[in-house]
Amino acid sequence: MPTIDVNGTPVHYTAQGSGPGLLFVHGTAADGETNFGHIRDHFTARHTVITPDYSGSGHTPLHADDLSLDELVEQVVATARAVTDEPFDIVGFSLGAVVAAAAAAAHPELVRRLIVINGWSRNDDPRQQLAVDLWRRLPDLDQEAFAAYSALLIFSPAFLAGFGSEGVKQTVAGITPEVGTLRQIELDHRVDISDRLPSITARTLVIGSTRDLLIPVEHSREIHRSVAGSEYAELESGHMVVFEKTDELVQLLTEFLDRD
Repeated sequence: MPTIDVNGTPVHYTAQGSGPGLLFVHGTAADGETNFGHIRDHFTARHTVITPDYSGSGHTPLHADDLSLDELVEQVVATARAVTDEPFDIVGFSLGAVVAAAAAAAHPELVRRLIVINGWSRNDDPRQQLAVDLWRRLPDLDQEAFAAYSALLIFSPAFLAGFGSEGVKQTVAGITPEVGTLRQIELDHRVDISDRLPSITARTLVIGSTRDLLIPVEHSREIHRSVAGSEYAELESGHMVVFEKTDELVQLLTEFLDRD
């Protein structure tokens, strides 16, 4: 796995395929492989697919006690620039959607097309503050409760129930509050890009999930309204749409990216 130094942090990434650059930016508590490894092959025939691990995820360490949005923007853009000298497309999921949108606002000369999946623009929604604040505090109180609450937040009720009793237990057992995850949740709690969205000039597709309990679909609709000329689509899914509705999501991405 190649690495690029970004302000003293060794940022790990993968690059596979051929063609114009396509940067996938993962969400909180994940990395490039866990969020996108299962869909990468759908795009490598026509794109060079770049999947970085930003600070606190995968093979990329935390550089400091706190994370900043601009730090993550620098990291993911640097991985794309290490792979291609040409403008590239970005797909961002969850916190990665916020990072991707901020990157498109900061670097309009680099970002050709932007896809924002289950993102948000601001954090003054009281319900959102309550949900994310509890998510961050639970590991200090009860790590098993943190894991159970995480599963309830990220999957739709029907999808999680479909795992069966043993499957649910295994899923919950696999969720652990790593230090990087906690720092990312803290960033989730405070990040706000509402003032950056009007600066986005890239052709943009916003995708929301109607059964998302972590980032309710109203946040995706707000991003759509804030990005001039953006397109919008919804899928009936919980937050983890990359797994709940993989085929439908891939179809949306492919149709948007293949259009001239």
